[in-house]
Amino acid sequence: MAAVLAVLAAAVPVTRERLTRFAAMTGLSVTETNAGQVVSHFTGSRRWRLAAVVAAVPLAGLTQDVFYLVVGWCAVDVLRGSRRPAGTSQVNDDAAAYRAAWLLALTGAVAASGFLLISQGPTPARYVHAAVLILVAAAVSYASRRSSVIPASEPADDAGRAEPAIGRWSARNRYLAGSAIVLSGAFLAPWQSPRSELPEYSLPATSSPEPAAITKFDGYKGPTCPWFDEIDDPCRWWSVNGQPFPQAAPYVVGRNGAPRRAPFTRSPDKNAVVYLDRLSRRMVHQDAAGVHPLTGRLADTAVPTPTFAGQSRYVALAKDDAQVTDTTTWTTVSIPGARKVHDLNLRGVVVTTASELLVLDHRGQKRISLPLARVQDSSDDTYHLRPDGRRLVAVHVYEGSVETYDSETGERLSRVRPAFRGGDDLDAGLGWSERGAFRVRGSPSDRVYNVDLATGKLWRGERP
Repeated sequence: MAAVLAVLAAAVPVTRERLTRFAAMTGLSVTETNAGQVVSHFTGSRRWRLAAVVAAVPLAGLTQDVFYLVVGWCAVDVLRGSRRPAGTSQVNDDAAAYRAAWLLALTGAVAASGFLLISQGPTPARYVHAAVLILVAAAVSYASRRSSVIPASEPADDAGRAEPAIGRWSARNRYLAGSAIVLSGAFLAPWQSPRSELPEYSLPATSSPEPAAITKFDGYKGPTCPWFDEIDDPCRWWSVNGQPFPQAAPYVVGRNGAPRRAPFTRSPDKNAVVYLDRLSRRMVHQDAAGVHPLTGRLADTAVPTPTFAGQSRYVALAKDDAQVTDTTTWTTVSIPGARKVHDLNLRGVVVTTASELLVLDHRGQKRISLPLARVQDSSDDTYHLRPDGRRLVAVHVYEGSVETYDSETGERLSRVRPAFRGGDDLDAGLGWSERGAFRVRGSPSDRVYNVDLATGKLWRGERP
């Protein structure tokens, strides 16, 4: 684009306005005697400038360096001024001002070129720029010395007056053109295509540590730096028992483009974990016996939420549908439309869809269905199926209530509000104890209470 614009500008014919401006700036009266002399000077400059720019276009294209277009445009004014006969241009105030500007530009260009060579190192392009700068400085200095001779007498005719005016005009253009060349040589660098960026949030492929083999998952912590580029930085890993657990994917990218932690869930008995494998991108189950895949390869937006149930025997994966896997037989039951699996034991599965609370058997057959508006579901509510499968308990944290349903008919049997003491409120349902009492947790003390589902009475320890 720069080359096309330069060629088009150089091809513009000499206009009457340009000649008028020349006459006004030099104080020359253009007559029939000297008009041809003036027009010849400008048409000659235009012809040579067009030829120089056209010659510079291939060089600029091959090197991707727009500096050569500047040289092609300005070289004519520098070289033609150097070839003018000595003594044909006298020094005046305007020439002195342009010469001062030229010396200032030359000083700045030399300083900038030296700094760039020292700070960024020498390159072939910078060597060429420096060589052109030296040649232009020599040509301008040579032309300035030749034109500093003052004519012995004032020309008497119009043709004689035109030559000094053209000389003064040439001196002005020589200093301006020289300044443009040396400054562009110092500050213009060859154009380089921008480096292609990696996809957003993508990570470099680097070597990774060996997978961790752990039999007891006592404690774990999640990664803390989703925006770092170094994939092997310790803050990018899940850690288990204080050691990196590199086989678990640290982050996934959701539909909104922001990274979030990949799923990582420990079983209640601390003997197993479920996570997204970093390399295979499968949800897998790992315990002392080894690693077992639960799904095929998943896109980040399709990664489900894992839940352990049934004394850590079952693993539920929920997204738009749910999948329940028995980790002893590795059989799987799919539950279409299930958004979350709340409880699971040998007698059934409790799930919620977008509009219903369902109790299913292990074949996925529906036993009861309750509208969520009836049970007033929220994200903090929990649902628990008694080990014998005969009762379903819904714990509504926001309301502070506990409801009991017949899991065969869906009939609500009771609704109580446990009366906590000591500043506690209902925090979550914890299911049934080994002695058959339903347990809840209070907040903020985190105390565990037994609750009578018929009366709402609370107690701790053995039944009173």
